[in-house]
Amino acid sequence: MDDTVRLNKIKGLEAIKAEAMRRADKGEDAFQVRNFIDEAQKELAYENPDEDAMKKALNATMAYKKSVQVGGL
Repeated sequence: MDDTVRLNKIKGLEAIKAEAMRRADKGEDAFQVRNFIDEAQKELAYENPDEDAMKKALNATMAYKKSVQVGGL
C-alpha cells in the first residue's frame, strides 16, 4: 500500500473513531454507532483502496478456479 494511501486511511479511521465516540457520548445506541462505523469504513475503503490486497485476493480466486476446473468439479 502506498504511503499516501496508508496515511489517508489512518486519518480516516481516526476521524471515524472520533465521530463514533461523539455519537456514543451523545446517547446513540450501540447498534446505531456500529452501523455508522461499518458504513464509514466501507466508504473509506472505496476512497482509499488497498490495491495490494485486491491483487492477492484476485490471485487466490484465480488459483481456486483453476484448481476446481482441473479437479473436474
